[in-house]
Amino acid sequence: MLKRHEIQVLRRAGHDQAEVAELASVSERTVRTVEREPTVAHVDDAAERRRRKIGRPAKAERFRAFVTELVNSATEPDLMSLEILRRARLAGYRGGKSALYTLIKSLRPERPKPPIVRFEGIAGEFTQHDFGQVDVKFLDGTKRRIHFFASRLKYSRWVEVSLVDNERVEALSRTLVEHFERMGGIPLLAVFDRPKTVALKWRKDGVVTEWNSTFASVAFDLGVGVEVCWPRSPRQKGSVENLVGWVKGSFFKQRRFLDEEDLRQQLTEWHREVNTERPSRATNVVPAERLKEERERLRPVKVSSDDLALRFPIVVGVTGMVSHDGPLYAMPPEAIGIPGTLYLHRDRVRIIAGRFQAEHVRLFGRDAKAILPEHRAQYVAAVSGKRGKRYLQRQHLLDLGPAALAYLTELVHRRPRIWGRDVEWMHDLLQRHGADLVLAAIERALSDDTFGGEYVAHHIRGGGVPPVQQELAL
Repeated sequence: MLKRHEIQVLRRAGHDQAEVAELASVSERTVRTVEREPTVAHVDDAAERRRRKIGRPAKAERFRAFVTELVNSATEPDLMSLEILRRARLAGYRGGKSALYTLIKSLRPERPKPPIVRFEGIAGEFTQHDFGQVDVKFLDGTKRRIHFFASRLKYSRWVEVSLVDNERVEALSRTLVEHFERMGGIPLLAVFDRPKTVALKWRKDGVVTEWNSTFASVAFDLGVGVEVCWPRSPRQKGSVENLVGWVKGSFFKQRRFLDEEDLRQQLTEWHREVNTERPSRATNVVPAERLKEERERLRPVKVSSDDLALRFPIVVGVTGMVSHDGPLYAMPPEAIGIPGTLYLHRDRVRIIAGRFQAEHVRLFGRDAKAILPEHRAQYVAAVSGKRGKRYLQRQHLLDLGPAALAYLTELVHRRPRIWGRDVEWMHDLLQRHGADLVLAAIERALSDDTFGGEYVAHHIRGGGVPPVQQELAL
């Protein structure tokens, strides 16, 4: 309609049809057609299409009365759209389901929404927790995505925010316990805004049917109840609805950071400001003042963050190893195929499978492997045949790293007939002196271009006269 108005204005201004067609980017035929039409009085294209009956009517439109009767039925007020579609097809409808669903939505009466209830928590009743992330641009121009975990006591409004490496269950569990320790205790309930890290399955009505077993064990150890509030569900959360948004708005968006270390320092200052100096907008009271009252209702933290062990179900693999998050941890060969539990501490891993158990230093990295000296001996003893034992011993040495791989590769090619003797010698050194000392000796022998078990033993003893010179002296 606006284009029609433009054409009519140009014609009234004295332009000929060719000039109008060029100025309005239309054909001369269109200009002649518009000239025969009444003067444009409005620019509502949709209304004009309806008046002119432009466009093919939807197949569902003929069933408007039929659908209206069903959606307003007093006997079946909650009739599903799928059932309405089935009945419409029986009545002769041949169109698509999307067109009919659109018609049903436009005709179905809207139900009044329940009011949003703003409720306040009482002292020690519950905390709210959530993960968040924000892209931070440092003053040197670099950018980094920062992940954080936020917790807040409902009654006192005391807040704790910690930077985390990721949003997985371990980061959630350990940071949650640390926050409870800083708050001075545990409330009755811990409320989580996003269920992905705490729940695996749930019904359409939001009821959780399967919890994350690792998180559930932590909640059990702490003795805290857990509730899940779903995103964009303000009726479940009371007056504190967007903890992450509040942290972003009051800290990340209002400050500038030199680097990550500066960010951490400013976060510490911000904690002091919002918890001990600035009155909360919700209560008009400094959170530290209310926290004194709330701590009387908080319960002691049963498990400290340093002692917290996360539980993961495992099965000992066919090689006698247990995989967790990349690294491999050895178990006795008799435990192969037995299900068990891996207890993950900050710096160590404990595995129990039936009557067998093992404890290792925690490793990081996909190719890392932890095996105890007694496990090596048990694996070698369990393998039948001299050849099998030799290759297993060589594999234990290869597990030391790239330097061991390079050394053994050269050793096998230089001593193709007797490398098995060197492997047995080096494996015995590994059992008696440990991985670190043997690996250092291998690296030294590799740099000296000397290959053989005697050279590795020589460097472990601390040097002295090299083995070749000893043989010449004899």
